[in-house]
Formats: sequence, C-alpha cells, structure tokens
Amino acid sequence: MRRLLRPARQATYDTVFAGVYTALMTNLLLAVACAPLVIALALVGDPFASWPLFAMLSPVCAPALAGAFGCFAGIGEGSARVAGTFWRTYRRAAPTALAAWTAGLAAVGVLAVDVAAVAGTPWSPALVPFFVTAAVLVMAAVVAVLVLAAEPPPGRFARTRDAVLPCLYLVARRWYLAAASVAVLALAAAVVLARPVAGGLVLCSPLLYAGWATTRFVVAPLLPAGRVAA
Repeated sequence: MRRLLRPARQATYDTVFAGVYTALMTNLLLAVACAPLVIALALVGDPFASWPLFAMLSPVCAPALAGAFGCFAGIGEGSARVAGTFWRTYRRAAPTALAAWTAGLAAVGVLAVDVAAVAGTPWSPALVPFFVTAAVLVMAAVVAVLVLAAEPPPGRFARTRDAVLPCLYLVARRWYLAAASVAVLALAAAVVLARPVAGGLVLCSPLLYAGWATTRFVVAPLLPAGRVAA
C-alpha cells in the first residue's frame, strides 16, 4: 500500500509533461502546416459532402504528418525541441511524403472508380472486397513510407520508389496491424472533419501517435541498425 501511495520519481513527471507538451505542440504545428485544409474546414459547412475538395487539398498533410511522426520519434530519443524537430523533418521528408501521398491518392481514386463501376453488377460481391482491400493496402503502404521518411538520417532508402515495395511487402505480411493503423488514422481524420477544434487541438496527436507506433512496428525490419521500433 505504501508503494502505491509513494510519489513518483521526478523522471516520471518529466516524461509525462514532455509527452503532453509534445502532443499539444504537435497539434498546433499540424494546424499551421495544414493551413489550407484548416481554412477550407472553416469555410465549408459540410466537409463530408465536399470530400473532392478535401481530397485535392490533402497532399498538404503529407509532409505535416511526416513532421508529426518525427516529433513522436523524438520522444523516445529524449528530444524536447518539438518545433525544431517538426520543421526539420517537414523539410527533409517533404519530397518523399508528397510523392508517396500523390501516388497513393491516385491509386485509391482509381480503385474508388472501379468500385463504383462494378457496384450493382453480378461481379460486385467478388470485386468490391478486392478493390477495398487493395485501397487499404495502398493507404497502409503510404503511411509506412511516411514513417520511414520521418526517421532521423541516415535513412536506408535514398529514393521513394526504393521503399515502396518493401513497405508493401511488410504491410501485407502484417495486414492486421496495417489495417488497425489505417483505421486509427481514418478515425483521426474523421474526428478532425467532424469537430475541427476538439479534434485538431486535443484528439489528433494521440490517434496519430497510435497509428505511427503501430506502423513503425510493422516496418521495423527497414529501420537502420540500432534503431528500435516503438
């Protein structure tokens, strides 16, 4: 009983406050980096009905997510410079993140058109699950590439296309974890669209952290030697 009532060590409090500070600051930096999307959210009454607009604006989220993932990686390494880590990772990962996001968005768009084309036909029970599964696999691979791009240098892959096939293999191998990660990130996006203030300032970072940690575990074999997955 005395052990339960004993005050925690100072290092424990420091870790908790550092995590809370990182989460709040990351939310603020994400809002700044995704300013076009945030402005559109403020102007559009029904975000779900205007999904084509948000799909076109979504590439601005790619380097911002990489910046957030870099901040999460910094927690484990004891980094307290959240803003510096965010923008440094943002600049370094922007080309890779934009290329992966744009390619993934195009692939998911094609798959969505295919789903609409076969819906209501005799082939829909067989083809619709295939197209949906392929879309989830593509999204999981894009997130995996962003996680790798956010890792501190030196990275293992110099070009984006060199990381795509290994990421596809790993997310397909651990599909249950990849699907859970995509579901958590989709929940984060839905929360932000439905409740921009509460979602963007409070709930965004914990959900993104859960998706990042799961995906980082999936791509652990691709991490540089000596860097342990969260």
